[in-house]
Amino acid sequence: MIPGVVELVSIGLVVSACLAIFIDEAIYSVAALAATFVLTSALYALSGAVYVAIFQFAVGIGTLSILFLSGEMLSEKPLNKTKPIKSIGVAVLGAILSIPAIFFSISAPSMVSSTTSLGDALWNYSAVDVVLQGLVILTVAIGIAIVLHENKKKSKKRSGQQ
Repeated sequence: MIPGVVELVSIGLVVSACLAIFIDEAIYSVAALAATFVLTSALYALSGAVYVAIFQFAVGIGTLSILFLSGEMLSEKPLNKTKPIKSIGVAVLGAILSIPAIFFSISAPSMVSSTTSLGDALWNYSAVDVVLQGLVILTVAIGIAIVLHENKKKSKKRSGQQ
């Protein structure tokens, strides 16, 4: 593996996660979240957990499609555009937050040894994580369906009153 690739992917992951949280416009925030999911999958793939990377990518695509549709349909369009200086500031903050994880490593205790690879451990022991991710996606989808149903009822009442 090329030296520094994991560190670059990690920096990109932290920066895109910060941008996904702090950007005001829904479309750009969802695009930053997409980068977060892709970089998380890349990090898993670089660590040797290819099946986990594929699964994370698939779950990320499902989550993004729900968030993208709900963000477009339910959010108000902001009058003020996000200033580029704010986005750059958030990106710099994310890069600064990732510095300790890159330069200060914690060595594993020497008495701990395992014959299980990272990929096997993530794939075999992440059942709770998978169930919780599915539960989050289901909850978001149900919430969006309820909001859309309420909006539809309100629009029918408005058109009936006129």
